[in-house]
Amino acid sequence: MNQERIFQVLHAPHVSEKSSIVGDVHNQVVFEVAKSATKPEIAEAVASLFGVKVDGVTTTNVKPKQKRFRGRPGTRSGWKKAYVTLADGEEIDFLDGATQ
Repeated sequence: MNQERIFQVLHAPHVSEKSSIVGDVHNQVVFEVAKSATKPEIAEAVASLFGVKVDGVTTTNVKPKQKRFRGRPGTRSGWKKAYVTLADGEEIDFLDGATQ
């Protein structure tokens, strides 16, 4: 996979209460990914960008929500979420020691 596609596949890490619990218990990291991304592409992108060994990838399509803005109905866009399981002993530190 070329470098350009790697940056198109991964959009951002998804930080929430659920993702931090999953990270602690199951050694997983949650990412927002492109809707067209496949599981092998996601695994290869995470492995090459962060230098870790990936055991598995599970994806979820998050459905769009119906909302109202100034009384008019609208729809938020849907997105794709990937749960990336890392090998034992592997870890991704997004802060790079900034909390020390």
